[in-house]
Amino acid sequence: MPELPEVETIRRDLEKFLIGKKVEKIRVEDSKVVIGSKKTWEKALLDKELEQIQRRGKLLAFLFTGDVYILIHLKMTGQLIYQQKSHLVAGGHPFSRKSQEEAIGGSLPNKFSRLIIEFNGGKLFFNDIRRFGYAKLTDDKGWEKAKEKFGLEPLTKNFKLKDFKALFTNRKAPIKAVLLNQSLIAGLGNIYVDESLFFSGIDPRRKAFKLKDKEKDRLFQVIVKVLKQAISKRGTTFSNYRDSQGEKGNFSSQLKVYGREGEKCFKCNGLVEKIKVAGRGTHFCPKCQK
Repeated sequence: MPELPEVETIRRDLEKFLIGKKVEKIRVEDSKVVIGSKKTWEKALLDKELEQIQRRGKLLAFLFTGDVYILIHLKMTGQLIYQQKSHLVAGGHPFSRKSQEEAIGGSLPNKFSRLIIEFNGGKLFFNDIRRFGYAKLTDDKGWEKAKEKFGLEPLTKNFKLKDFKALFTNRKAPIKAVLLNQSLIAGLGNIYVDESLFFSGIDPRRKAFKLKDKEKDRLFQVIVKVLKQAISKRGTTFSNYRDSQGEKGNFSSQLKVYGREGEKCFKCNGLVEKIKVAGRGTHFCPKCQK
């Protein structure tokens, strides 16, 4: 699943192409993924102009004139693809590594296209092979309510050390589980939690309430640093991610533990291990992380 840096990369890139464009036609192809009838979508969006693309955690919000929002969550296998003549701007889960066309499921639209929005000048496709993602309409109040479900947002002025440290009070869950909890901290997933815990020297199995103040201070600073670096590199790429230019993220070469099971730790030359923590595959160095 794309995490905060990947979704932010998609947001920034699509914004360059879509802002100011007007909706001319809408196709709703899957009622499980796209919430609401075609008639409802047409009534809400036809002739409306896209003003902004916002983000909260891993959730994207497309704001149109008239206080109309589309909320889109890519989940595990979603894609957003903007097609302007022969040019494609694609981000999300590629369905194949062989070619860009196969990565988006074939020529557009295809059987994975759940929602198609035609703008003046191009088309936006929401594709999802496993149908875990969703797209739904809302207004400003609905968007504000949706944001309330998320916890602290890293890289914003509201991400403050005192609030971050307060999250650990009396929490007996493993620190990894706490960091993955979107209602506590928005946008973090397996990749950046594992990397942040490594740089902080913290064992992912540690009970959150047992962390010392200096460890919380260090972890707070590391999370910010790791996310900023990942965004600057356009995210991390594995088999399930391409950024909005259809290109691989560049942060993968900087990963220290994630995806490196059985390889030597860059700090101590010990072996990186993979274990299960809170039901999630977790990479760490047992010598460096205590």
